[in-house]
Parts: sequence; C-alpha cells; structure tokens
Amino acid sequence: MTQSPILVTGGAGYIGSHVVRQLGERGEQVVVLDNLSTGFSEAVTHGELIVGDTADQSLVSEILRARGIRAVMHFAAHTIVPESVANPLKYYGNNTAATRNLLACCQSAGVTQFIFSSTAAVYGVPQDGIAREESPLSPINPYGTSKLMSEWMLRDLSAASPLRHVILRYFNVAGCDPGGRIGQSTRNATLLVKVACEAAVGRRPHVAIYGTDYDTPDGTGVRDYIHVEDLADAHLRALDYLRDGGESAVLNCGYGHGYSVREVLDTVARINGTPLKILEEPRRPGDPPTLIAEAQRIRDILGWTPKHDNLETIVRTALAWERKLAEHRGTH
Repeated sequence: MTQSPILVTGGAGYIGSHVVRQLGERGEQVVVLDNLSTGFSEAVTHGELIVGDTADQSLVSEILRARGIRAVMHFAAHTIVPESVANPLKYYGNNTAATRNLLACCQSAGVTQFIFSSTAAVYGVPQDGIAREESPLSPINPYGTSKLMSEWMLRDLSAASPLRHVILRYFNVAGCDPGGRIGQSTRNATLLVKVACEAAVGRRPHVAIYGTDYDTPDGTGVRDYIHVEDLADAHLRALDYLRDGGESAVLNCGYGHGYSVREVLDTVARINGTPLKILEEPRRPGDPPTLIAEAQRIRDILGWTPKHDNLETIVRTALAWERKLAEHRGTH
C-alpha cells in the first residue's frame, strides 16, 4: 500500500532538510513548505518545495486537502534564544500562533499523525543538570515558552480528536550529512559546534566561551550534543511508530552524556590542525552549568539506536561542510 505524502514544514532548514533527505532516500513522497526566511531551496534534495508560510491557513489547507496528507512534520520556527528575549512577540507569533493555525488546518483536513520539533529549552534549568521527560517544565526564555505552548496545544488537540503526535525535544544538534550534500548553512548561527567550525575555517575571527567558573570538570558548560543524522532518523522512526498505531508520546532526543565547551573547542582545533582564537567571556544569564538528556525512553519506544554518537564524527562532518561553504563563499 502506497503511503500518502508527508508535509514537512521548514524542510529547507538545517534539521528539516536532513529529515527530508532521509525520507526521500527511503522512497517517501514529501511536500516541503518553507518561506525560505532562514532555509535554502537547494537544501531540499527530494520531493516538492512550496514557498509559503505555515501561518497561511488557506495555503496550508489547500496543500493538505489536495494531496491527501495524513502525516505532518513541523520544523518551521525561529530558534535563536537571545533574539527571543529581545523580540518575544516574533517568537510567539511564528512559533506559537503559526503552529495553532497549522493545527487548525490539520484538524479540518483529517491529519492523524503529527511530529513536532520541540526543544530541551522547555525544561529551563534542571536542578541536577539531567532533563527527564517528566522533569518540571519551566522555560527561562520566550523561545522555550513558545515551544512549550505548542506542546500544550498539541496535547489538548490530540485529547479531543483522532490526531496522535510525537513531540521530540532536541538537545544540542550538531554535525552535517556525512555525504556532504547538505549541512548547516544558518546565517549568524549561535550553536557552538557551528560557530567553532566557522572560526576554524576563517569565517569568524574568534569563538567565545561564556563562563569558565561553572561547577563542572573544567569550569565550562556541559551539553548533550546529538548528530543531526541520528536526530533525523528519530523522526522517521516516530513516523513509523505513529503509522503503526502508536500512542502520543513525548521523547528526549539526546545521547544521554555530555561534552564541555572546552572539549568541543579542543576537538575542533585538533581535527582542523590549527589552534582557535578563544575569548573568555562572563556567563550568560540563564545558561545552566550542565544540560544532559535522560534518553532511554526514545530507545525503548522507537527502537532508536544512534549511529553517530561520537564527538569526532560530529566535528568532522561539521568542519567538512564549513570548508565546502568557505570554497563557495559568496555563491551560497
């Protein structure tokens, strides 16, 4: 039996494009909806790209109905934490209000499977540095709050309708397609591995460490880094789980262990073969010393087994992509 097409919102972005590639490689029909505000049309390697906005209810309704879509993967969002603090309504508008519009369209069109791109930011600062799916939810910035509000809408709609969902709470996503076809091209990126690799290839003058006096082994923050390929695979497994009749679930996406900022920077410098220029800055408000996923549930429920759980692999693939971008500077 041929499966109906999958709508992927934000499928031209960093994570969405890796999911679209994996979906296409296994023969799924994919429709990508992306306004290209931060995504790139050339990153969409499979399926059909429709340039438009998730908040456009008439467009979304037409796409869902015309193509008989039953499954939606929702990536479209603003994701820069400091920007969310400076401009909260932008985040509540795009991340929360647009998701509400999308869910209304899904309800009207009879969509029954919904996979949502959420974030560890919904946890705020866990007391012991370990975030469990049942940990208190107390985000400390509008980005995390905008995602948590979307989680609540999804939970409540699923309780009131046939819609079932999987919410995937991402930890620190990094790395790029090992085949070098697509990668993280985000402008003005803030994610550490991306920033460090940009500095390594000369696209940034330096990289900063924010806080060197945390209660961690080397004084710098510890985070759970997950390779984007493994994260993308989790989405395909979530889709299969829902298609097989699985109940709605909330799952952490991390490896369950962390690396410090210094460990990441040391690894980038070693693999690149040149030292990085590092500036030590004061702590940023709201940064937890340690944030690591309790990540057993996703393995138990989805049968997910990471294949790239290795800091060197993450850094090598990210560096390879930065070198490719540096070669094509001005054309990308």
